[in-house]
Amino acid sequence: MQSPTLALLGFMGSGKTTVGRLVAGRLQTPHRDLDSMIEESAGMTIAQLFVARGEAAFRALESELLPAALEPGVVASLGGGTPLSEPNWSLIRRRAFTVWLDAPLPTLLARVEEERRARPLLDGRSPDELHDLLEARLGRYRAADRRVDAQRPAEEVAEEVCRLWAR
Repeated sequence: MQSPTLALLGFMGSGKTTVGRLVAGRLQTPHRDLDSMIEESAGMTIAQLFVARGEAAFRALESELLPAALEPGVVASLGGGTPLSEPNWSLIRRRAFTVWLDAPLPTLLARVEEERRARPLLDGRSPDELHDLLEARLGRYRAADRRVDAQRPAEEVAEEVCRLWAR
């Protein structure tokens, strides 16, 4: 039986937003992008929120908005760090079928290079620091219901996610 919500997990650059939009379009269901919800609620970009209020305020808003992102019948693109909080992970596991969009760090970094300043957890970090950040998150990502190789074009990734979701 299909879970009421599909949640996409993964590191920055894995394609959660792009693939989420494609999957939602194919399934003719709403798409919720948690980062966009945070920006709308805060009235500023995530980078501005980090500068103005800090990461703790960002994470608090992320947790506050997560239930709305996981409404039944939606495809949710979650932030890369969203599942790290135990209460967030518990909610995600209860409400959603989870798919980890996995790609190697060089691929992920190449995809987000032009957005470096817009991504506070990316800006100013060395490749080694980003490797460590990814490693710290891998345990939670690996706990997803399914893993999809996200190195491929977004259309192919979305097709595989749709197949997994239909099972």
